[in-house]
Amino acid sequence: MHLIKLLLDNAVQDNQVLVQNREIGDRTEMARDIEFVLYAKTEERAKLAANFIADNRYGRPALEEIERDGGNSWQLLVTIHAPATENVLHTLSAFMVCLSQLYDLDYDGWSSDIKR
Repeated sequence: MHLIKLLLDNAVQDNQVLVQNREIGDRTEMARDIEFVLYAKTEERAKLAANFIADNRYGRPALEEIERDGGNSWQLLVTIHAPATENVLHTLSAFMVCLSQLYDLDYDGWSSDIKR
């Protein structure tokens, strides 16, 4: 049930962002780079997830050590070029939720440029 709750909560948050973007003129059908942000407690965890993503060509991962919550953490930024339509975004974002659970990461959502 935990995963289902995470997926449903995430879908609600994704919809809120999509509605806000459409209100300011975003043409969601236009492809753009979408960046998904995940955090790992260790470099090993981050590299495992990044290698999985790169090996299977799910996206372009980039790792960076950062300070977070008073300590060091690893940020995994996954870039995927795609339209930001509701069905595409929900699918990609749900995939990131699942990856976060598989690799013990914190998923922190997505961002993209607005296309007008």
